Amino acid sequence: HEGKIILVMESSKGDADLYVSDATLHPSFDDYELQSTTCGQDVIVVPSFFQRPVGIGIYGHPSHMESEFEIKVYHDRTVQEDPFSESSYDPEEREANQRKQQAPQGTSQDEESIFWTILIGILKLILEILF
Repeated sequence: HEGKIILVMESSKGDADLYVSDATLHPSFDDYELQSTTCGQDVIVVPSFFQRPVGIGIYGHPSHMESEFEIKVYHDRTVQEDPFSESSYDPEEREANQRKQQAPQGTSQDEESIFWTILIGILKLILEILF
């Protein structure tokens, strides 16, 4: 299919990781264009400019003897793709952004600057005492 494709994989046992490539039909953990190697849900957004067919590789993490997973493929027809956006979903970055949005707005840059100034002063004092 042309357009953006979304791959969503959930490991029910073990830890399977997802690798995607438009250069090879057999991507591996060291030859791929996009990857998702989380311990939970793995999501990759395959951009519309990727050549078809797209190769998908799924590998179990070596810390588990077996991995079982379910993968779902969605064809996204609703969103116009931004050529400057990220090609792959990063769940850690998303969580960090959500934490920043949920943080109280009362913390200002001045307070942060004072904190770092004090911390650096304490570290300098410790270094002077030790050396």
